[in-house]
Amino acid sequence: MVKGAVVRMYATGTCPYCRRAEALLCSKGVTPEILRVDRDPALRQSMLKLAHGRHTVPQVFINGRHVGGYDDLAALDRRGALDALLQEDGQGDG
Repeated sequence: MVKGAVVRMYATGTCPYCRRAEALLCSKGVTPEILRVDRDPALRQSMLKLAHGRHTVPQVFINGRHVGGYDDLAALDRRGALDALLQEDGQGDG
């Protein structure tokens, strides 16, 4: 289904919402790049900057566009907007 979407997710190894977000993305045929903020403090600082100060995990980026956390991702899916985002080709930061 997904050809070129670049999905990055800032996460920790113990976060249940991170696992839910990853499972939702995988159910859409996407394997996100997982950036473990619990292993690298510099990644947490990067996340804070890119996510406009949001400090909770997960923080999901699709083609460099900040989507938000698991609740935001699930809301996009319920509205039918997630599939369209995942179908876009892209690179981007995030």
